[in-house]
Amino acid sequence: MTRITIERSHNLGIEEARQRAQVLADRLSSQYDVRCSWNGDCLEFKRSGADGRIEVGDDSVRVELKLGLLLSALGSTIRREIENTLDKSLQA
Repeated sequence: MTRITIERSHNLGIEEARQRAQVLADRLSSQYDVRCSWNGDCLEFKRSGADGRIEVGDDSVRVELKLGLLLSALGSTIRREIENTLDKSLQA
């Protein structure tokens, strides 16, 4: 099992950061059959072979992802994609 953790700071405020996380969740749901739900300021997501969470704070966002055996081989590619998407999503 591969674990990926990525943290980024932002200056959007928590409400705007939550909205952008929801847009990302909607995209994941439609493209990759990911199930997402909010638990406070934490967006939890799950699909076959992967699960994780996006913790939204006042000035930071932290993504934690656990990949199952089959997706672990794509870990570095998945990490890069998350970093790029997160960086674009958090631009003011």
